[in-house]
Amino acid sequence: MLVDGAIGFDPEGIGEQARKAEETGYDGAWATETGHDPLLMLALAAQETDRIMLGTGIVVAFGRSPMITATMANDVQLLSKGRLMLGLGSQIKPHIEKRFSMPWSHPAARMREYVLAMRAIWQAWNENTKLEFRGEFYTHTLMTPFFSPGPNPYGAPKVFLAAVGGLMTEVAGEVCDGLLVHGFTTERYIREVTVPSLSRGLAKASRERNAFEVSYAGFVVTGEGDEQLEAAAAAVKAQIAFYASTPAYRGVLETHGWGDAQPELNALSKRGEWAKMGELVTDEMLDAFAVVAPPAQVAAKVHERFGDLVDRFSFYAPYGLSPEQWAAALGGFGKGAGN
Repeated sequence: MLVDGAIGFDPEGIGEQARKAEETGYDGAWATETGHDPLLMLALAAQETDRIMLGTGIVVAFGRSPMITATMANDVQLLSKGRLMLGLGSQIKPHIEKRFSMPWSHPAARMREYVLAMRAIWQAWNENTKLEFRGEFYTHTLMTPFFSPGPNPYGAPKVFLAAVGGLMTEVAGEVCDGLLVHGFTTERYIREVTVPSLSRGLAKASRERNAFEVSYAGFVVTGEGDEQLEAAAAAVKAQIAFYASTPAYRGVLETHGWGDAQPELNALSKRGEWAKMGELVTDEMLDAFAVVAPPAQVAAKVHERFGDLVDRFSFYAPYGLSPEQWAAALGGFGKGAGN
């Protein structure tokens, strides 16, 4: 199992973060899109690293046209010498319409076409063919030599798709190179919902599972001693409650019979009662969503739950631990400096 780290936005230290992740022994590093552009971060990270894979977890696809994303991703693929993992996500309707002022409709069908449009653009550049993509949501039929970057010596980047629901997971299996399993996911949900949906998507394209990567940023509650573990658990419960308040993620709760918690958490979120939301997440829910273990035992727990399900794992830990403690957790995977 490959283990990935993360890169946060630091105007003076993005490259240094990436270099430290590589030196520590991580196999990849992901940059997220919240208040900053992850592809810009990875362009800087590429200059300071040689081996580590660099991923976006995620780029908000529907906030950009396929041409813009294809262009930026192609540049980072070139700068990183073929190490980009382009992770896409749909976001939810209010953000697309109210934050990005972009259209929203049929997200799974739109995302499928979005990926195919990017692939058509990259093919036109890499094979010097006419750009002729006509779809229901996107049309790209103009590419003159002046605006073409030409063939990329490293080819097109791998495309990963973030998905929770069955339809979007099918799209990932059909047209993408990998799946980004949302942190708000349990082992049971992956086995009962994600894997069958992914298999249907792969079958549509006559593809094999071994030619596809599943990446999972899983919640981890770890620390030394009761005080650290309790603080970590409280932080993770708060994050679980935040996701659980979103109607789009109710299906994960319903798999465990916890669907009725979603509207209550949603109502609390609208009133800004964030602390109370975390208190509604029980220890049973925490154990379902998170690996809970001291640092040296994290790897064994991850392999026990997800060893046959995912190819890449990264720590979703919204709290602080020392570098030494994270190194202990990483070491259990057989990773470390020089590996």
